[in-house]
This record gives sequence, structure tokens and C-alpha cells, in this order.
Amino acid sequence: MQALNILAIGRNPEIMAVINRLLNTPGNRTGITVTTDEEALAAFQKTAFDLVLLCAGISEQEGAALTTKLLQLQPGVPVIRHYGGGSGLLDNEIQAALAK
Repeated sequence: MQALNILAIGRNPEIMAVINRLLNTPGNRTGITVTTDEEALAAFQKTAFDLVLLCAGISEQEGAALTTKLLQLQPGVPVIRHYGGGSGLLDNEIQAALAK
């Protein structure tokens, strides 16, 4: 099975460092974390992603606007909210999003 490639976008650098570590633990996924919309769009133009996580600090309005832009670049990619809570919740959110 090919590793999942996940983009996580949030505003807090310290939280994003933790999410980056969780996404890139040995297993069946890899991840890139960014803290700005510009970084997210640049990453999306260079790399195909299986899932996008909208993390801490992104308002509903910002998330909706960013989701629209991302889906214009890669239609059909699931974009979900990540609410924190450690690796167990992160794993469950990823599995639930991909099962849809």
C-alpha cells in the first residue's frame, strides 16, 4: 500500500511542529505542515495530496475560502477540520475522512 500524503494547515507554529511529527511517524503516511495559505497553495501546486487537515487558528470563513482554492487545484481531495487531541484522534479523523 502506498503511503498517504497529507497536507496540514494551521496558524500556530508550535502546534504544527507537533502535527508534523505525528504525521511523519513511521507507518503508512507522510505529511507536510504549513502555517500560511500561500505556503499551502504552493505545496498543492507541486505535490499531489490524499487529504488536507485544517488545524488550529483557521476560522470557518478562512477554511471555506482556502478549501475552494485547494479544490480548484486538486478536485476531490478531502479537506477536513483537525481538532487536536493527539495521535489517536488524528488517526481516527484521517481514517474517517478517507472512508467517505
